[in-house]
Amino acid sequence: MDTLMPADDLTDELRAISAVVATLEHAQQNELPDEFAGLFRHDAIWTTGGGRRLLGRDAISAFTHQVLPGAMAASTATYEVEHVVFIRPDVVAVKVRQTPVGRDGVPLPGVNPGSPTYVMAKEDGRWLLVAAQNTEVVDG
Repeated sequence: MDTLMPADDLTDELRAISAVVATLEHAQQNELPDEFAGLFRHDAIWTTGGGRRLLGRDAISAFTHQVLPGAMAASTATYEVEHVVFIRPDVVAVKVRQTPVGRDGVPLPGVNPGSPTYVMAKEDGRWLLVAAQNTEVVDG
């Protein structure tokens, strides 16, 4: 991977980026809308898996507070970082594999995975989601 930073710095940044995705997974699985919304920059944009466009952290928070509580009663999802592109040292595009699972962690048969793309920016030493779009993978 071509980067503008030394390999050790790259490893640290990849860990920090993966930690954001892990926090997002934790927030989803545990129905924590404030933790989820706190991952977004104030002016972020997000398109949900259902195609709903949300503009700004306040709108993302309001939507998440409406839909997240109770949404994970029967199933949830795991999130795995598959690919990171450094657009600049402080801006990345992240491709994630989202696997629907039961509360026992076993993948759900017949339920398509998701393929979120996140754009993150590093501000004041912290990676934040700036743009996110979730897309269902219909061909597996």
